[in-house]
Amino acid sequence: MDADELVFFVNGKKIIEKNADPETTLLQYLRKILRLPGTKLGCGEGGCGACTVMISKYDQERDKICHYASNACLVPICSLHGLAVTTVEGIGSTKTRLHPVQEIIAKSHGTQCGFCTPGMVMSMYTLLRNKPKPTEEEVENIFQGNLCRCTGYRPILEGFKTFSKDEPCCMGSKCCKIQPSNEEHFLDAAEPCDFLPADTTQEPIFPPELKISNGFGTKFLTFKSERVTWLRPVFLKDLLKLKSKYPSARIVIGNTAVGLDTKYRKAHVQVMIAATHVPELHEVAVADTGIHIGGAVTLARLGEILTETIKNTTEGGQRNAFLDNTFYTRRGNWNIKSDEIVLSVFIPFSKKNEFVFGYKKAQRRENATAIVNAGMRVLFEDGDNIIKEMQIAFGSMSETSSLAITTARRCVGRKWEDQLTSDVVQWLAEDFHSLPEGIGGQMPYKRALACSFFFKFFHRVKLELRKQSGMEDATVPPRHTLTLPSLTRSISRGTQVFEEVSPDQPKHDAVGRPLQHRASLQHATGEAQYCDDMPLIDGELHLALVTSTRAHAKILSIDTREALALPGVEAFFGHEDVPGSNVKRVLTVGEEIFASKEVTCYGQVIGAMVADTKTHAQRAAKAVKIEYEDLPTVFTIEEAIVEESYYPHEAKALIKSGDVERGFEQADHILEGEIKGGGQEHFYLETHVARAVPRGEDGEIEIFCSTQSPSKSQANVARALGLPMNRVCIRTKRLGGGFGGKETRSTLCSVMSCHHVAYAVLHRLNRPVRGMLDRDEDMLISGGRHPFLGKYKVGIDSVGRFKALDATVYLNAGNTSDLSPEVVSVSLYSFDNCYHIPNIVLTGVLCKTNLPSNTAFRGFGAPQSMLVMENIIEDVAVSLNIPSHKVREINMYNENDLTPKGIRLINCAIDRCWNEVIQQSEFFQRKEDIAKFNRDNRWKKRGVSLIPTKFLISYYNERFLEQGAALVHVYQEDGSVLITHGGVEMGQGLHTKMIQVASRALQLPVHKFHINETTTSTVPNTTATAASTGSDLNGMAVLNACKTLRHRLEPYIAGNPGGSWEDWVKAAYMDRISLSATGYYKVPDTWDDSYVPVEGEQTTQRYFTYGAACSVVEIDCLTGDHVVLRTDIVMDVGRSLNPAIDIGQIEGAFAQGYGLFTIEQLRYSSEGRLITNGPNTYKIPGYGNIPVEFNVSLLKGASNPKAVYSSKGIGEPPFFLASSVFFAIKDAISSARAESGLKGRFRLDSPATAERIRMACEDQFTCQCSPSTHHTRPRFIDV
Repeated sequence: MDADELVFFVNGKKIIEKNADPETTLLQYLRKILRLPGTKLGCGEGGCGACTVMISKYDQERDKICHYASNACLVPICSLHGLAVTTVEGIGSTKTRLHPVQEIIAKSHGTQCGFCTPGMVMSMYTLLRNKPKPTEEEVENIFQGNLCRCTGYRPILEGFKTFSKDEPCCMGSKCCKIQPSNEEHFLDAAEPCDFLPADTTQEPIFPPELKISNGFGTKFLTFKSERVTWLRPVFLKDLLKLKSKYPSARIVIGNTAVGLDTKYRKAHVQVMIAATHVPELHEVAVADTGIHIGGAVTLARLGEILTETIKNTTEGGQRNAFLDNTFYTRRGNWNIKSDEIVLSVFIPFSKKNEFVFGYKKAQRRENATAIVNAGMRVLFEDGDNIIKEMQIAFGSMSETSSLAITTARRCVGRKWEDQLTSDVVQWLAEDFHSLPEGIGGQMPYKRALACSFFFKFFHRVKLELRKQSGMEDATVPPRHTLTLPSLTRSISRGTQVFEEVSPDQPKHDAVGRPLQHRASLQHATGEAQYCDDMPLIDGELHLALVTSTRAHAKILSIDTREALALPGVEAFFGHEDVPGSNVKRVLTVGEEIFASKEVTCYGQVIGAMVADTKTHAQRAAKAVKIEYEDLPTVFTIEEAIVEESYYPHEAKALIKSGDVERGFEQADHILEGEIKGGGQEHFYLETHVARAVPRGEDGEIEIFCSTQSPSKSQANVARALGLPMNRVCIRTKRLGGGFGGKETRSTLCSVMSCHHVAYAVLHRLNRPVRGMLDRDEDMLISGGRHPFLGKYKVGIDSVGRFKALDATVYLNAGNTSDLSPEVVSVSLYSFDNCYHIPNIVLTGVLCKTNLPSNTAFRGFGAPQSMLVMENIIEDVAVSLNIPSHKVREINMYNENDLTPKGIRLINCAIDRCWNEVIQQSEFFQRKEDIAKFNRDNRWKKRGVSLIPTKFLISYYNERFLEQGAALVHVYQEDGSVLITHGGVEMGQGLHTKMIQVASRALQLPVHKFHINETTTSTVPNTTATAASTGSDLNGMAVLNACKTLRHRLEPYIAGNPGGSWEDWVKAAYMDRISLSATGYYKVPDTWDDSYVPVEGEQTTQRYFTYGAACSVVEIDCLTGDHVVLRTDIVMDVGRSLNPAIDIGQIEGAFAQGYGLFTIEQLRYSSEGRLITNGPNTYKIPGYGNIPVEFNVSLLKGASNPKAVYSSKGIGEPPFFLASSVFFAIKDAISSARAESGLKGRFRLDSPATAERIRMACEDQFTCQCSPSTHHTRPRFIDV
């Protein structure tokens, strides 16, 4: 059969595609064919929302235009026939007119790296198209499919709630919306300003052709590619014929299942049948006994139509199948014949005396599959509480949905009395006694959830029975009442407090003003260009990696013949094809670019395939056949300890101070313990990407790449190609997030895997090449935060004061040492946190395992060791029965104290932050309120925790990195200023701050400045943008360059004091004065040349950033769920260069830290393969996880003479404050355990997942859910 033409509209433009490929997604088509890069590729599995667009269709039946927010990465273009697509480019632009949604997210400081912003904009835009005045709740709910790794979500919600009909502005009559227009726009976000009002008459018009023509939805369509046929019937009989003719065909509605199966389960579907236009599948019929729901009805449509009455139902040629244990035969398979479809689902109405409730527990509140879900139904005899019928169904307890058949049968005839719950717990154990690990493992927890769900169901039904006449005896104890509902959130809210600049500060001086991110409007309109947004040029190639499928093995052979024969494939590159050195260097350690003889982790790069398209390259990479000889593996810290598998011990992995033995002798109490913590994925929204372009002579190569360390990338590239560094130019415009993951592993992923291959391609093919890792590839290869194990022995006196501490921190480094020696060093530097310990020995051990190499991550080892320290505090408090905040206070550092590493605390603000957060959070009143709440409730508990933090802003042992450089040009024609510096913009607002520094130094308004990109051809030998030093190093360099320029211009300013900047610049140019200056800065070796240090004291120019947080949580003891009710933070940032950006960093760091300590969990298979390799399996915090009330204050009157304009580094220091949630959870668990008579210390490892919370709240249910006795090989590894 011949293929049809595909017709749809994009941003009002008609698209006619004559060769529509069913395997092409809308995202691919937008970016590569239509060149609309505003829609981003974040995950490729519909889990992050970066690719959100609006799809509109005309509903003939309802005579209504319907708008849907859709994930373009999962939408096949063939499904778009007769539809209209709107992207972020279609609603507004900085070149024409901004849409209010775009303006508000920018001016509300709702963007940082900006990669997720177009998706956020389109989700909100779609909501407004459907409901111009949404409620605050609707605004918060609309983003359940959108993720952000930078902002912490609060400013996004705060900005978009201004569209809500019930949003009361906290500014009252001073609200910026009702202020007169301000003519001066050089400080847009600092002064009250008007937002553009939402005007529905200015929205893009739905294409009239799609309304007038009736043919788009009534024609049988066929689309074909080289591998797949797409068929779209419009009649039920045709659909059934196609299903019979192609029994293995997949029926597609939204493509969420088929798309993921194709990507992750390597399923190749030859025939796809789109059932989207078969009318019978969209019917919803309300009958006397229930509702028939068509098989293709969306949940959104179902919600709308439940209030309608549809009287016509389809009759004939049908059979009924009950959704019981015989319907789901195995995962992904149902009891449906090859020529059958699901026409509809019938949901009966509940009867008199019948109660039905559902339950679900997931890893995250929104957009997460269930750990366990349940549906429970009971029917009673008339006028009695005797059970007539009972059904209990569970999901995720095994490979299929499961009915508790034995339990339900035994319940029949029983009375609905308390003894029933105990019996059901026993019976459920029989129903599920032989379960294997099941989907996702966690079987003890799942069994506990099953019992807990029934307990909730039992009491909920009891309450319902009590409402009926004659059932007044069916009472529920008051302390159980709150047990019934799941934890709920109120609408989020918060405050941000900072010092305003002095009224006397000149308006052109931007330092200290809360300017919006310099590129925020470009983020919001999709105009901000990231590496993969660059348009393809003629002849450009794509590469895909060939990675190991063994954790430790010898490579016996590599067969590429089948792969090279595939369409579009150009070449394979391996270790033999690297023209220079196949070894890249991180610090002083080398590791192979391409594995040559042996692989040491699952996912190690062996080679790469290069082809004309990314799809062809990826297919070829999968077709490469590699033969291995397996070798022994080590995955966990515990295994490494047994095998003594360590990286060489170095002196910097040991810190000693005082006399530990004497300290223990003086101690009144000695405690020992340990705590373990998991790793963390960076989950930057933009994965590793690079693009290499040959320049045609002398081997010159230009590389556009996503890296935090351009000079490291340059050096590794040059070494791999055997070229001098002056032939290699690295260019970085911006990153879509970094967090440390693009510092050295970008040279491994982008540079090594993309760059190095790219350069080899150039060498042999002399054509441009680009590579961008898919999300699962990036997570598999790039590594993350080091998992840790902390063991400690602590000596204390009777009031909890430290006398001695001996602690060891084990870090799981992975298959190479990478930056791990520095990470363990920082971990030990930071171990003490905010506490003075007179006698201390700290040891760091790097475990060598067969996991992908772990690397830099925000905090760089400090969060791991500081968690151990705070856990020691908690153990001391419990052991001595002293409030933990008292133990912290009695041991807290004071001004001029020395740390164990000999750093003197100057301008120590720990006590100020601590006391202010106590006052701000009303800590003592909250403790009383929490105690009362816990007395009144058995199964829900609250907890509170106060945590301080101290973070050293330094490169620690690598002093040579503490330098920065800048180049500043002034153009004589108009006086505009171009700044180039060595830092990389990755969302932290570095470029914005550099412009603010320059504005004060040159006494110019910010609109005179521009920063283009970071490039090694203008600023060489750059220090990686990391360690929270970006503003310090580069800010001082920019300041020094500007001082030079200002000094050169002084004679012309003095000679013409009434002149303008442009006049002075022109005069200097005419006088042949250079208008270009370099700036350089290095951290001084001493903070005071006249100071005489004591023995062991360091005198380097280093400082600490301080802060404190208080968090209140509520946990559901029956499920392990929790909600953060409130968090207060007070942070010492010195004199902030930009309070809005600094508060954004605090909120974003807190959200990321919250993920580490509560919900983010990496899981590996028993073969060492990462299982949690995308947003569907690895959950970062979402909108529903942020504190309900989130208050952030910058410490007033703070100063820091050791950094540019008295500011402080802020990227990493707030991260650890999220542990206040962890310890608040532990506090709540303690209250729950007390109900069971359990007192004293208990172990809670990080992250405090729902499973760990539930199982730590030991009770009558958990004690009957011990681990299975089946001695099968575990499917999952907890590292």
